[in-house]
Amino acid sequence: MNPALSAWWNRVFAVLGRVSMYRLALLCLGGLAAIAFLLSFEGLSGPAWNEILATAVVLVVVCGAVDAASQRVLRLPWRLESSLITAGILLFVLRPTVDPVGLAGIAIAGAVASLSKYVLAWRGRHIFNPAAVGAAVLTLLSAVTGVYALGGASWWVGTTLFGPIVLLLGVVVLWRTEKLRVIALFWVVGLVVGVVAVAVQYQQAGSPVDVGTIFWQQLWSSPLLFLGAFMLSEPLTLPPRRWQQMIVAAVVGVLVGWAPMIGTFPVSLGQERAVLIGNLIAFAFAVRAAVRLVFQATAQVTPSVQELTFHAGRGFSFTAGQFLELDVPHRHPDARGTRREFSIVSAPADLPTVRIAFRRGSQSTYKKALAAVQPGTALAVTGVWGDFVLPRHPDSPLLLVAAGIGVTPFVSQLRQLQAIGQQRDIVVVYVAAESAELAFRADLEASGVRVVVFTRDEPADLPASWEWARGVRLDAAGLARTVPDIARRHAYVSGPAGLIADLAPALEKARSITTDAFSGY
Repeated sequence: MNPALSAWWNRVFAVLGRVSMYRLALLCLGGLAAIAFLLSFEGLSGPAWNEILATAVVLVVVCGAVDAASQRVLRLPWRLESSLITAGILLFVLRPTVDPVGLAGIAIAGAVASLSKYVLAWRGRHIFNPAAVGAAVLTLLSAVTGVYALGGASWWVGTTLFGPIVLLLGVVVLWRTEKLRVIALFWVVGLVVGVVAVAVQYQQAGSPVDVGTIFWQQLWSSPLLFLGAFMLSEPLTLPPRRWQQMIVAAVVGVLVGWAPMIGTFPVSLGQERAVLIGNLIAFAFAVRAAVRLVFQATAQVTPSVQELTFHAGRGFSFTAGQFLELDVPHRHPDARGTRREFSIVSAPADLPTVRIAFRRGSQSTYKKALAAVQPGTALAVTGVWGDFVLPRHPDSPLLLVAAGIGVTPFVSQLRQLQAIGQQRDIVVVYVAAESAELAFRADLEASGVRVVVFTRDEPADLPASWEWARGVRLDAAGLARTVPDIARRHAYVSGPAGLIADLAPALEKARSITTDAFSGY
C-alpha cells in the first residue's frame, strides 16, 4: 500500500473508531435528513419542507416517548440514540405528510417500531428491524381497514438525487460496522435480480428492453442502497458469522429484486417484508447469542491490562477467536455509547466462565462505568460475532501476530486447542511496548507453541520455546526473517490498523491473511 494512502487510511480508521457505530449511523441519518430538508425548499426532494418537518417531529416524539416508557417499565436505561435512529429510518421509509390522518399513521408506525424492540425480543435482543416492523404494520393496517390515508411504506429516498448521497453515507457506516462486503453482496444480488425481473416484464409486455437504462434505474431509483446501508446492516439483527450474514444478504437481495407476475401484474413482496424474512433467518442462526453475564472478579494482568471474569448464563456459546458486545449502562455516555466489543480471552471449553480483557488507557465514560461494576452485577451481551477463527483443518500451519491487547483472541484459541488435545504447527509473534506488558504469558507458555517476542527490553525467564527479537522494531522485513516459511502459513493478525499496514508486504506472501484490526476501547 502507498505510504501516504496508508497513513490517510489509518487516520480515518482512528477517527471513526472513536465514534460508536450507533452514533455514526445517527449522524449519517441526520445529515441525510438535513440535506432532504434543504432540497425540499427547491422542490427537489419530493416531499415539501413542512411535510418532512412535521413527520420528523411526530416520529421523534412518538419513538422517544414509547422507548422511554418501555424502558422505564423494564427498568432499563433510556437509549435516546436508538429512538432517534428508528425515527430517522422511518422518515425515509414512510411518506411524509401534514395530513392529520397521515400523521396518525406515522405515529402508529413509530409506536409499533419502538414497541417491537421489547415485545418481539429474545434474551435482550430484538428479533426484527424495528423500522421494518413499523412500516410493514402500517402498510398492512391501511390495506385491511381501507383507510389508505394512513399511509404506508413509500421509500421516497429511492431517487436519482438521493442515490449517490445514500451510497456515500452508507459506505461510511458499513465500513465502521465492517459489513461492507456483506451489504455489497446484497446490492449485487438485488440489482441483478431486479434488472432481470424488470427486463422480463418489459419483454412480456412487448416493450423494448434497454438493460443499461434498467440497471441505472434500479441502482439510483430504488430503495436498495438505503435498505442495505441502514436497515439490513443492523448488527443486532444479523447472525454472528460472515457466511451466515452472506446467506441472509443474498436471500433478502432476491426477495427485494424479485417481482413475480400474477396474471398481468407484477407483485413485489415489499422491501420491508423482505427485511423481516431476512431477520427471521438471522435469528435462526443466532438464537442463543444474547444472554447476560454475571460479573465475578477483576485481575491485573499487566500494568495497563485488566481482566474481567464473568459467569455465563445458560445458552451462551461462541467459537474461539470471536468477540462479544458488552452493554454497561451509565449516565452521560460519551460518543461511543454504552456498548463495547471485547475479544473473548477464555476458551469455549472454559464455559460457564467467560473472561475478557482491556487496556485501561484513556478513561472513557464506558471504562469508568466498567471499573465501577460490582461482583454479582448482571450485564447484557447484545451479541457474539466474528470470523477471526482458525481453519478447521488441523494440518494447516499458522502464523499468529499480536500487538499488545490483540493477543486475547489467540489466547482463547490456544487454550481451546490445549483443552481438546489438538496439536498444530503454530508460530506466535507477540509485539509489546515492554516486557512487563506481555499479557497472558502463562496461557501462552502452557500451549507449548513457538513465541517470538518483540519488546524494547529483554523479558526475564523465557521458556525454551520463546525467543526475544533483540529489541528491534517489527516490520515487514523483520517478520520475513523471523518466520522464513511464511509462504506456507495462514496468517492471522490482531492489532492496530497501522501495524497491519506496516506488515502488509510480508503478509502478502502468506497462504491467506485474516485480520482483526481495532482502534481501542
